[in-house]
Amino acid sequence: MAQPADTARTVIMTVDDDPGVSRAVARDLRRRYGASYRIVRAESGASALDALRELKLRGDLVAVILADYRMPQMNGIEFLEQALDVYPGARRVLLTAYADTNAAIDAINVVDLDHYLLKPWDPPEEKLYPVLDDLLQAWRSSDFRPVPSTKVVGHRWSSRSSDLREFLARNQVPYRWYSADEPEGRRLLAAAGEDGLRLPVVITPDGTPLVEPEAVDLAARVGLATTPTADFYDLVVIGGGPAGLGSAVYGASEGLRTVLVERSATGGQAGQSSRIENYLGFPDGVSGAQLTDRARRQASKFGAEILTAREVTALEVNGAARIVRFSDGSAVAAHSVILATGVSYRQLAAPGCEDLTGCGLYYGSALTEAPSCQDQDVYIVGGANSAGQAAMYLSRGAKSVTLLVRGPSLSASMSHYLIQQIEESPNIRVRSRTVVEAAHGDGHLERLTLRDVDSGQTEQVDAQWVFVFIGAAPLTDWLDGTVLRDERGFILAGPDLSADGRPPEGWELDRPPYHLETNVPGVFVAGDARSESAKRVASAVGEGAMAVMLVHRYLEQS
Repeated sequence: MAQPADTARTVIMTVDDDPGVSRAVARDLRRRYGASYRIVRAESGASALDALRELKLRGDLVAVILADYRMPQMNGIEFLEQALDVYPGARRVLLTAYADTNAAIDAINVVDLDHYLLKPWDPPEEKLYPVLDDLLQAWRSSDFRPVPSTKVVGHRWSSRSSDLREFLARNQVPYRWYSADEPEGRRLLAAAGEDGLRLPVVITPDGTPLVEPEAVDLAARVGLATTPTADFYDLVVIGGGPAGLGSAVYGASEGLRTVLVERSATGGQAGQSSRIENYLGFPDGVSGAQLTDRARRQASKFGAEILTAREVTALEVNGAARIVRFSDGSAVAAHSVILATGVSYRQLAAPGCEDLTGCGLYYGSALTEAPSCQDQDVYIVGGANSAGQAAMYLSRGAKSVTLLVRGPSLSASMSHYLIQQIEESPNIRVRSRTVVEAAHGDGHLERLTLRDVDSGQTEQVDAQWVFVFIGAAPLTDWLDGTVLRDERGFILAGPDLSADGRPPEGWELDRPPYHLETNVPGVFVAGDARSESAKRVASAVGEGAMAVMLVHRYLEQS
């Protein structure tokens, strides 16, 4: 008897130009295998190839293809030869008359034919089913794996491909990566009707190809929420890092109708960390991705909405409402807002760095690139905890890791436990008082020019992998004219709003601003975006929770 397939979406295909024969083959196949496999029939080689391409895009599996030899326009051998490019793992059977036996034998060499069946095959219990049972058993026992539902085809040294892969990975969307230069990548591009000139191409779970998709379009197609379900909320949280996730968890769990808006992926800089070892309650450490995933699921459990790939461009005050505007012109309103926009890594200003970003030079840990660093020489620019965590993670597989630090040592910016780990790692080297003077490469990073800060001397080193963690720039320009910020762009709140302790200009309430409240009543700040914040995950989460407490106090007095 037929055994269950590895997946309910596994297909047995039959192709015959004679409608009567086609129906007879499909009937016999369904009688024996219909409970475990999907039977698909086609009446021409061209229509069968179209069906195979659609199945490929959807991620369905094809176990066996049976094709009649004598078909017009495209005979069975020609069809199976092209089908081999779409589903190389499928078992191939040629249906032929006795007079065409020689052609069937020749096809064994042309298309690596697995079997040929003489027509008619009655009774199928003797002549058809035993053959297919053996072929299906061989297919199931082969090292064949289903393709994950989302597929990405791109170039290895492409910043757009790198950004897209990082977006999917950080949003916990399973995907499979294919290089456009490799056979399977070319097959997917052909199935999608693309020639590879525009990349990356994403094939969604329903088989739809997206060419060079924008983040918001991709997010909607892979199941991430991008549109709020209501027009008005108790609380809008802007930013999905530790502070924003903390606010969402505490806001929703305490009964506030809460929506969190994130422009790229939840987790922020902390979400890119390979391992956080000094976070309370995790003595063995926790990766940023794990911490983010747990917090996101926790916020959703309590009822918070989480919107991804939505960029906020303005904050407006309209009476008691606080209006948050998006880049597409739409808006959402709320009684209160928590600004948890976090910070981004500063960009290297050295010549060549901008052109090679995403092509060997990456900002943040770019964990999707880590497997490619196996047995390679890796450079990390920066001397804070994020740089140290990345160095320890990459050192597990890299040939060597070199930390380039502008300052005289790591002690001024990195936690002691990380410094100790780095000192004990034989393949990590620290070069202090060293900066990147230039980056060089044709299409991808090949070399760096390094400069000694004290002597001014420069040298060139071979480098294909550089990860940059230099300083932090707040993402607050869109607040200009509404919310007060310091000279570096960090948001002022509470007692920091004025030097003499008086309420800020324009403040109309009888009370002074609460500790995390900005100059706009009902608008609070938490985490790294706040002026003079601690820049630690634990403090960001704590401020997110405290901000919700102050939101409650504000709403009670409004």
